[in-house]
Amino acid sequence: MSGKIIEFTKMHGCGNDYIYIDCFKQEINNPEELSINLSRQHFSIGGDGVILICPSDKADAKMRIFNLDGSEGKMCGNGIRCVGKYLYDNSMTKGDAVTVDTLSGVKTLKIYPDDKGKAQFITVDMGKASYLNKDIPVNLEGETTINKPVDICGKTENITCVSMGNPHCVVFCDNTDIIDIEKEGKRFEKNPIFPEGVNTEFITVEDEKTLRMRVWERGSGETLACGTGACASVAAAVACGYCPKNEDITVKLRGGELKIKYTEDTVYMTGPAVTAFKGEVEIDE
Repeated sequence: MSGKIIEFTKMHGCGNDYIYIDCFKQEINNPEELSINLSRQHFSIGGDGVILICPSDKADAKMRIFNLDGSEGKMCGNGIRCVGKYLYDNSMTKGDAVTVDTLSGVKTLKIYPDDKGKAQFITVDMGKASYLNKDIPVNLEGETTINKPVDICGKTENITCVSMGNPHCVVFCDNTDIIDIEKEGKRFEKNPIFPEGVNTEFITVEDEKTLRMRVWERGSGETLACGTGACASVAAAVACGYCPKNEDITVKLRGGELKIKYTEDTVYMTGPAVTAFKGEVEIDE
């Protein structure tokens, strides 16, 4: 096999860090294997996965997400903000409105630049949250699963299930800091009631406008942040009566904070996007 040099940009949103590859300029033939190899901590670049920024006939660009285990994700809220920053900072879009094509549809972003003209904070119209079991999907009786006691591997948990284009299971608890998240997350991730796997958010309600969150993402394990998870958690908190609609809710993640506003029509997410560094890496093809 011959070596191939590819350029990458390491970016993160609230510590949710991916390796971004501009596929307008270079071709990636095996992104699944590439994500597994490049995401390894200590042995390669390291990160939560690889995101390809590709041409699109529907939007300014298309985003493809690959997790640590090589599986392809449908949507990543922190990832899409970084894609928006990359497009804006590299003059690949016009004005402060950016559109990104994902497996969950085309998303619209609003860019808020810093005093140097670089994207700093970004608001994403994440689309409408769905509580319907068929949309998540979750194999339980009834149309929705909201604050419902369910047996998860021999332990009863009150769960609320939400789709933000990918599946989420939200569990409210007294203290997220003392959770054995690897043990608990694995109980949920590939449970038979979730035929496509699930992302699990463990949430402590600090007050009606503040949530504290830890997340176990399918295919990646615990991450410092999850944008769709923060949106799903606020949607769940609204459905369970903890938080109001049409108000900015602060979600405190291990990597930072996001502002989430749940409305009947959509969910808005606002947060930072940061370029950590750029580089080149040689891969086998």
